[in-house]
Amino acid sequence: MIPQSLSSLKGLMVLDISHNNLSGQIPRFFERFSLENLDISFNDFEGEVPILGVFVNASAFSFSGNSKLCGGIVELGLPKCKKQRNLKKQFQVFMIVILIASTLITIICLVYVWCKRKRKSQLAKSLASGQCRKVSYNQLLKATDGFSEANLIGNGGSGSVYKGILDEDNDKFVAVKVLHLQNQGAQRSFMRECEVWRNIRHRNLLKIITSCSSVDFQGNDFKALVYEFMPNGSLHDWLHSGERTSRLNLLQIINILMDVAFTLDYIHNQCVPLIVHGDLKPSNILLDDDMVAHVGDFGLARFFGISYPHSSTGIRGTIGYAAPEYGLGNEMTSSGDVYSFGILLLEVMTGKRPTDNIFNEDLSLHKFASTALQDHVTDVIDVNILKLHLGGMFHDITCRTCFVLH
Repeated sequence: MIPQSLSSLKGLMVLDISHNNLSGQIPRFFERFSLENLDISFNDFEGEVPILGVFVNASAFSFSGNSKLCGGIVELGLPKCKKQRNLKKQFQVFMIVILIASTLITIICLVYVWCKRKRKSQLAKSLASGQCRKVSYNQLLKATDGFSEANLIGNGGSGSVYKGILDEDNDKFVAVKVLHLQNQGAQRSFMRECEVWRNIRHRNLLKIITSCSSVDFQGNDFKALVYEFMPNGSLHDWLHSGERTSRLNLLQIINILMDVAFTLDYIHNQCVPLIVHGDLKPSNILLDDDMVAHVGDFGLARFFGISYPHSSTGIRGTIGYAAPEYGLGNEMTSSGDVYSFGILLLEVMTGKRPTDNIFNEDLSLHKFASTALQDHVTDVIDVNILKLHLGGMFHDITCRTCFVLH
């Protein structure tokens, strides 16, 4: 090979090293020489021919007899050089690619987990704060397993309520109230509820998640309201359902009645605009995990100071709970809600519905309870409440019950 020590001979103008059996690559330092003529013919040089200095002039450079040369300027007519594989460099590139790929996969996994958790968090916040989210008919259909009978938890004149899971990544149940739009007033009830829920927030109000106004797969109008699911059902279930193996004790009853009273105080005196519920009854009072009461169903609600078109067929409350003046066509007022609350209180304490067969024109739930005050409270109080307070608490329960009924 040509020794590196020749690199200092930069002043050479003519160099003839032909027929010397030299091998290796043509040194790059020849490019910096002042060579006017270079002859390397009939040696065993290999590799790429430089393209600067003397190598720019094809007539000044002789290379015949070196079959392993390649590249150089076009005039030389040499073949193109094949890129030699640098295993070390390739390994480094491979490792860099592996590092980048693994980093990207890790980032994608972290983003996926973050998005999943954020989705759960958003649903939880939606359930907790009542923030509205968009849902379709198809989503509600899937959430309730096709509105199956197995998921039906309530049925009324205005709609049916189903239990379901709205988000597949979240196991939290929701209650979906599907309006019976074929019934008179159902459309108006849906709009009224949407309007009311948009204006009220209170710990003892049923929390709404969203609403859906769309069409089903047959092209029929579909409207539904999605609420937070109340695992302990309604107050009506606890009072009159034979499925309940346990009963409410007096402390639970008082707390539930206080929760309802707080709600009425809020909608009558604190929210803007003020609201009349219009249909307060046990089936519209739902209980959460901690037996805290939440008032729902504002389909018949009215805003104070807003006149509504009179309808002779319009429903004002539920028979037995609606104030007597509603039967005469009078407008709904907060006093009517207080009347309904009184009937509710008597029903809870006596265990009797205001529409029981024993009540007729001469006897009502109110008269039934009022005649027993002072000396005969235990004669009308629900026997299940007394059973839960037998023994030393009997006198205390009698006094408390008398106070509540008063």
